[in-house]
Formats: sequence, structure tokens, C-alpha cells
Amino acid sequence: MHTGLRSFPDEVMRAAQLAGALEVSGWPKPGNVHRVADFDDTRFEQFLAGSIALGPAVRRAARRGVLEASGRISMEELGLGECIKEAVSDVRRWHRGGNTHLGISLLFIPIAASAGITFVSSGRLTPSILRQNAVKAMRATTIKDTIDVYKAIRLAHPAGLGEVEGLMAPSVREKSAESRIAREGIPLFRVMKTSARWDSIAREWAGGMRITFEIGCPAFTETYRETGDVNAATVHTFLTILSKVPDTFIARKVGTRWTGDIREAVKIGLKEARRVSLGASRVLGAGGLLTSNGKRKLDAFDKELRTAGNELNPGTTADLTASSLFIAVLCGARV
Repeated sequence: MHTGLRSFPDEVMRAAQLAGALEVSGWPKPGNVHRVADFDDTRFEQFLAGSIALGPAVRRAARRGVLEASGRISMEELGLGECIKEAVSDVRRWHRGGNTHLGISLLFIPIAASAGITFVSSGRLTPSILRQNAVKAMRATTIKDTIDVYKAIRLAHPAGLGEVEGLMAPSVREKSAESRIAREGIPLFRVMKTSARWDSIAREWAGGMRITFEIGCPAFTETYRETGDVNAATVHTFLTILSKVPDTFIARKVGTRWTGDIREAVKIGLKEARRVSLGASRVLGAGGLLTSNGKRKLDAFDKELRTAGNELNPGTTADLTASSLFIAVLCGARV
């Protein structure tokens, strides 16, 4: 990314907006919103609006990364939680489709801060260095970051949230959550480690963004290099992640029909989520968008998932696809 230090945060913002727009445009992502498929309560255009609206918060995170690497603020002052809350708030102001970008915001903001740090400290962006600095930024999060993310989650009001009791971090729905966070001194990284048991986005925080950097970004880069087709690369990234990582959004949605305890809900719903992952593996095995047989299987798989409404929507997979594209674009991929 060839740019000056002053304009670099703007470049990170544009990379994030492009990644979000490319992800939702990829079609046919089975069971998910894309350019020719909507849900009753959330439309393709609303995802586009959200992808644009989160730009300023991403730019702020990147600028703070620049300031940290320049020695003007500490790692603890990056304010990842504040930027996540700002992103969710801005997205909600620009469309009426409910929660579209909470997961993406939770992934994009630490990546953006890392991009700022990496650009100043290394002079170039590579996946390995971006990952190292993102991990440092996430591990340095504070009590204030936790409170801001809790507010962001309540604002987004994601489906399948459920309840959790008796853990080291309070439930988002707990009325005294913020007081407990402040009283017990709970940093955001600890919350993510706790939530990683039932949520893949939290697992990305706790596990060094393994899915984004080890599965998603390489899948996009390889397919795009082989085909020159950004849509095929996006869809194959989605399918690759889904085939390897059962979607926790599906597991939560299925399981919370039976229990309000999110841990038990995910255990119940994982059987269905694994069945969906197996379907993605079969589509990829047939060639996906790169063969006529693969296309037929992909269309059939998409229709199968949509018969369940949005209960079998691999929404977490879409978020992880977006973060994978964000890394690829930051590191030089262009459509």
C-alpha cells in the first residue's frame, strides 16, 4: 500500500469498506444475504450501507495505531472498544435492517489498529506482521474497552444471544454488567476468552485470528490468483471457512429454540451446524463455482438452507470472510 503517513488511515478505511462490500456481493453464498438474495428483515442494500458507514470508525482505529507506533499513545489507549461501539452506532444510523455489522466491527477494528501500527513500525503490510500486531492490540484491551463493547452488543441486538451465568465475565443482558466489569476489573480480552467456547468471533480474539489468517485469507488469495475472479474467490473463501469451521451463529439460532443458556444452546445446535459444514465440503469437492457440477450443487445447497428462513444463515462465516478479504485488500489485492 503506497501512501503517506497522514493519508494512511484513509486507505485503511477504504480497504475495510471495499472488503465489506465485496463480501456481501459474493454470490451465491449459500444461506446468506448476497446481491440477488435478501432476508425479510435485512436486505443486500442495507449490508452495503453498513459497509460504508463503518468506515470512519475503522479510520479512527488505524489512526490510533499510527499514534501508538509513533510513541504518542500506549497500546492500552488504542480504544478498540470505543471504535467498535462507534462503528455499530454509525451502521445503525445508516440503515434500518437491524444487526448487520457487529461481527465485522469486532474483527475489523483490531485489524485496522494493527495496520496503523504495522505501517509505522515495518513500513509494509504483510499478513504475518498484521497478525502479530493485532494480537498485541487485542491482548492490551482494558476495562473501558469491555464496557464499550457491551454497549455495542446491546445496540446491535444480535439474534441468538442467549444467557450465560456463573462465568468469569457477566452476561451482556445482566443489568449490572458494567458495574461488575468495573468492580472486578474485567478486560475485554478475558471476556473474549470466555465467550470463545460458543462464538467464533470471540475465538478469533482469543486464538490470534486463526480462521482469518490461516484459512480465509489464504483461500481468497489462492483462488483469486488462480481465477482472476473476485466473486469466485469470495464465495470459495466463504465455503472453505464454512467447511472447516461449523458456524456458531447457526448453532446458537438452532439451540436457543430449546434453551436460553447459550452454552447448552450451542451444544444442541452444533449438530445442525456440522451438517451445514459437510454440505459446504461437498460443494467444494464438486468444484464450487469453477465447474458446472459444482455450480449445480451450490445452487441446490443455497436453496436447501433458505428453506429454513434465516435460521441456517451462516452469518458468522460471512463475518470471517469479510475479515479475510480485509487482510487481502490491505496487503495489496485489487479487483
